[in-house]
Amino acid sequence: MATDSDLAALQRDVRYLMDRSAILDCIAGHARGCDRHDPDLVSAAYHPDGVDEHGSAVNPGPEYAEWANSTHAATSRVHTHHITTHNCEIDGDTAHAESYVIVVLLGHDGRSAQVIAGRYLDRLECRDGGWRIVVRRSTVETMFAADASMLQSSFFTKAGYLVGTRDESDLSYERPLSMETPAPARW
Repeated sequence: MATDSDLAALQRDVRYLMDRSAILDCIAGHARGCDRHDPDLVSAAYHPDGVDEHGSAVNPGPEYAEWANSTHAATSRVHTHHITTHNCEIDGDTAHAESYVIVVLLGHDGRSAQVIAGRYLDRLECRDGGWRIVVRRSTVETMFAADASMLQSSFFTKAGYLVGTRDESDLSYERPLSMETPAPARW
């Protein structure tokens, strides 16, 4: 039979797991919003007083999406943000997270790419039941150019792979996802 201390420990553990999941969902949602150029999804990752630092560009969190979308559109045709290693320390309604990120940006020529590896250093707070970013500071640990010309090869283009779109026509928004929905873009 469970004791009161067993139930309290279980409640504490479940709360921690739920908070961890919500924090990671916030960070992943931000990455998805960047890749889809979805300003609502990106802005939802920040509290209204949140701030984002990417190099010398410091933007209020709710305005970060506009800056990111224009920067990404100017430098790439397609991009993906991959959240990898994620560490998180939760202390009540405040959390400090370190999320490693790999960003791949396909150049406008469709033949070259940039690969950036860095980290998102975040302070998040839970307000009104929702975890959001209050401070994000981004690092760049390495960056290199890559040959993406394989995407232009007949071998690849004949395969008919989907390619993401930078808007809500992307199939990831389709509900329910079905095989009958035409692909908005293919290589």
